[in-house]
Amino acid sequence: MTGFGSSHIETENFSASVEVKSLNSKFFDCQIRLPKPYYDKDIEIRNLAVDILERGKVSIVAELELKENPESGQLYNRELFKAYYTSLKELADSVNACETDIFKIAIQQPDVITSYENTDITERFWPEFKSVIKNCLDECDRYRIDEGESLEPKINDSVILINNLRTAIKKLDPQRIERIRERINKNLSELIGQDKIDQNRLEQELIYFIEKLDINEELNRLESHLKYFREVMAGSEGSGKKLGFISQEIGREINTIGSKANNAEMQKLVVQMKDELEKIKEQLLNVL
Repeated sequence: MTGFGSSHIETENFSASVEVKSLNSKFFDCQIRLPKPYYDKDIEIRNLAVDILERGKVSIVAELELKENPESGQLYNRELFKAYYTSLKELADSVNACETDIFKIAIQQPDVITSYENTDITERFWPEFKSVIKNCLDECDRYRIDEGESLEPKINDSVILINNLRTAIKKLDPQRIERIRERINKNLSELIGQDKIDQNRLEQELIYFIEKLDINEELNRLESHLKYFREVMAGSEGSGKKLGFISQEIGREINTIGSKANNAEMQKLVVQMKDELEKIKEQLLNVL
């Protein structure tokens, strides 16, 4: 979800510049900085951003420079001014102070003068200014799409490698089981003697022990998860969260295989699988 977009427009009436940055995030988090005349448009721009970018930590900085000055002026609160002036004059008279500066002091009191601007001009420019922001958001989205397309082969390569490692583990599994049988038989023979072993009981215990170490179910589930992962990745948009959930399931199966393997060669393959899965998870941070 890392992306960047910038846009600029120059008209007879104004110039505007917009910059959008997007970073990885599980949710939509948007920081917006608009020029003063458009402070009240924050929610409108936020809704536009979430429609286009959907998810990510987004920063939008927009600047506007008007080439024609909007009419401005000042409003005077006469009643408030009179109240200030009367109170100040009474204070001055009470101490026989000079009244020369009373008018200046009263006119400078809070809320006596209010500035205003004619908003007709800025409202007239809003559709064009909003269009600049939308173009910038679209550019940021295209940047993210291009990045996603470059990531897909890397993720797919890791998925294929995990599946190849799974196949290698499956081929090693029969040898592992046979080695476990031989090791247990050898240890019992050395401990109590071959002639004292109850073969029926031993076979029952071996079956029970080997069932606890059986990884066929995990290998089959892992194959299924990997297949589903590729189907989702090749499917509709907005699959980042789903791929994240599937990768968690893949990780659970790999961990279980590793804990049951009890075999050095298999453990090496499991470590490689975990390494590839971590690469996938890192890349998925950039997938919507």
